Amino acid sequence: MKNCIFCKIIRGEIPSTVRYEDEKIIAFNDVNPMKDVHVLFIPKEHIEVFEKISDDSIFPSIRKAIQQIITEEELVGKGYKIVANGGGHQEVDHLHFHLIGPQK
Repeated sequence: MKNCIFCKIIRGEIPSTVRYEDEKIIAFNDVNPMKDVHVLFIPKEHIEVFEKISDDSIFPSIRKAIQQIITEEELVGKGYKIVANGGGHQEVDHLHFHLIGPQK
């Protein structure tokens, strides 16, 4: 989508600190982190709401990327949240997942 902030990040029009990328998703640091680790994971396809996902192939990429960042950031045993935002709850109308931690 042309005016979507996340789509602009995917296209490289807005700078970001990319933490993971493959053919299906991109992950980058949140610009307003809630904790020391706050990474967003977004499908490269513009999907506004969870119920509109038509291809389950993004989920292996999401899982792999989140697990990789958990390991890199040494969050095991320190607590973390994984949150999915879509369906009107999010500020940006592009489905995305947050990894936030540590929680303890």
